[in-house]
Amino acid sequence: MTNEKLTPQLLKTLEVLDFAFQPIINIHSGKIYGVEALLRNFQEVGFRSIFSLFDAVYNQKMLYNFDLALRKKAFIKYTEITEYENIKLFYNLDNRLFSMNDFSSGNTKKILKDLNIKQDRICFEISERHEISNEFDLEMVVQHYKAEDFFIAIDDFGVGYAGYKLFYDSTPNIIKIDRFFLQEIQTNLKKKLMVRNITHLAIQLGIKVIAEGIETKEEYLTCLDIGCHFAQGYYIQRPTQESSRILPTYTHVVDLLEQNKRGTTEKSLLLNYVNKVVPIDINSSMEKVIDYFKVHKDVAVVPIINANKEPKGILLESQIKDFLYSPFGISLLLNKNNNATIPTLLNECGHIDVNSSLSTLIELFANNPESTGIIITKDACYYGFLSAKAIINLMHQENIIQARDQNPLTKLPGNTMIDKCITAVLNSSKNHILCYFDLDNFKAFNDVYGFRNGDRIIQLFANILRKKIPKKDFIGHIGGDDFFASLQDINTQEYEVHINIIKKVLHDFSEDAKGFYSKEDREKGFIVAKDRYGVTRKYPLLTVSASILIVSKHCKSYSEEDINQVLSSQKKVAKSDENHLAISCLL
Repeated sequence: MTNEKLTPQLLKTLEVLDFAFQPIINIHSGKIYGVEALLRNFQEVGFRSIFSLFDAVYNQKMLYNFDLALRKKAFIKYTEITEYENIKLFYNLDNRLFSMNDFSSGNTKKILKDLNIKQDRICFEISERHEISNEFDLEMVVQHYKAEDFFIAIDDFGVGYAGYKLFYDSTPNIIKIDRFFLQEIQTNLKKKLMVRNITHLAIQLGIKVIAEGIETKEEYLTCLDIGCHFAQGYYIQRPTQESSRILPTYTHVVDLLEQNKRGTTEKSLLLNYVNKVVPIDINSSMEKVIDYFKVHKDVAVVPIINANKEPKGILLESQIKDFLYSPFGISLLLNKNNNATIPTLLNECGHIDVNSSLSTLIELFANNPESTGIIITKDACYYGFLSAKAIINLMHQENIIQARDQNPLTKLPGNTMIDKCITAVLNSSKNHILCYFDLDNFKAFNDVYGFRNGDRIIQLFANILRKKIPKKDFIGHIGGDDFFASLQDINTQEYEVHINIIKKVLHDFSEDAKGFYSKEDREKGFIVAKDRYGVTRKYPLLTVSASILIVSKHCKSYSEEDINQVLSSQKKVAKSDENHLAISCLL
């Protein structure tokens, strides 16, 4: 393990090589979670890439000792970061280390002990780069370092061959989703679906997810919405060789989260159902577990945490109740020959941040209805537990809230949900098109043909909106003959395409509404009715006017009241326009 085992040339190479750190942050708070150590200065010693450097050392059969020396160098520099004790260090392993004749166990622990670094601060990143060469068994690498109680992360997840197999066989602590899947994910439905499926599967298995290579705020917010735990990339900070530039919190991310903040109603609803079950440390003795269940007789599931209060899984009361209530059960449980420890009895359990959306929580549970529940975290630490029963009650409560706001005639969301939608638009970093629809001459039609036919006209327009407005977008019923739509995540080049969708709504309604008139009125093209002042006059057949407002992603200085005022004032303009349309833009 000493540097004397390396050649003079490799010793010189070690002196030149350096490490840069790139932060990994909690995606919900912007607080630092860890740093990845990235090798630098390899060009100065004559190599085009890190891979070519390691290939050369591997061919000299000195890869293991060379890597140990690099680890020590990375660990020493890591201790220069402010409050490094609370930050994880992610270190990339070359998987071919196991094929070296001088490979042996325990050397990393010795280095950490000498430097007074806690072992649980280190996370080894393993890639599938050499998998297809059959030079090593990737699963063996994972199992080796997990057996030594190191955190394991699978790097570049999704682009290799063994990722899902590792999910099944070894269950790493963390996966890092490859940049390929995250690039412009906000506009790529296929990527979004794949990352969502990977993330939700990982969460259900108790695996943390890092979105790696985030370069824009749009990518960041999409990964936040999907449910990723952590984020890394140029948007947060580029790798830096100056340890002092690693910050405890990244304020530009905090500002973005504040702008994108969801309403407090959703979070309050979640907190009402979170049970602050007292957790047990994973290193506790079985005697403590027995005492715990004797004291907490109403607890069926107990979360298990490590020394850093990070969730590791759950322990079920049902697993040990037979021991607790049988004459010799406790003796059997405490018998060391039975190998009964918390790690051997541990069950996987998904965990999400307390700031996650209810839709993410509900979707996770719906995908795994046999789940016992979900652990809730805050800043990556244990916060509480949501049982399956609590999640079902939460879903029921959410449905009730939405049902109360739903218009009884059209079954569309009402003003509460519309207001939430507008607030979300103003806090979003995406472009939107908002539209108020107002039926023209509806009162006259209602007076002549009766309120039942008036209701049918309202339902007709609601159905046209459902058919024409894309399902990813939002439609609501303000009340009476007024409707609302929000077309979301619009590229600037596609404004005309989406406005044409609205024009199609106007056209289809005016054509379909003719079927509700008598043949005589259709031929005349008008009906006769009294206005609000009792004066008899002619009214054209039903049409609909649309007040359209384009809201740019850069628009942050307006309120919900401002939006409503613009849309309302534009309705008068739309009604007098020959195309029944008025359009403006907030920049």
